[in-house]
Amino acid sequence: MSRYRSGSNSAGTVIAVVADVMAVILGLWILMYLLDANRGNDLVQFVHHAANWLAGWSRDLFTFDEAWARVVAGYGLAAVVYLFIGHAIANRVHRH
Repeated sequence: MSRYRSGSNSAGTVIAVVADVMAVILGLWILMYLLDANRGNDLVQFVHHAANWLAGWSRDLFTFDEAWARVVAGYGLAAVVYLFIGHAIANRVHRH
């Protein structure tokens, strides 16, 4: 993350951190799903709702027969896209 830091321009850092947080939430939901986390738990519900909102565009994109594969592909794609786009924008902002 230090590569985005400059004295006067922290916008690139903010963009990169936001993209990272979004990807972590999505990755955390994938992990919770695969480990069969208790869906009645408040933290699990919060992460699930946040991940659903973040991956709304990619959640049902794939139609694998196995539910775990749909979760990994749909939410994982969203995480990768957010990381890629977020860090590309952060790099672009940092250069200017």
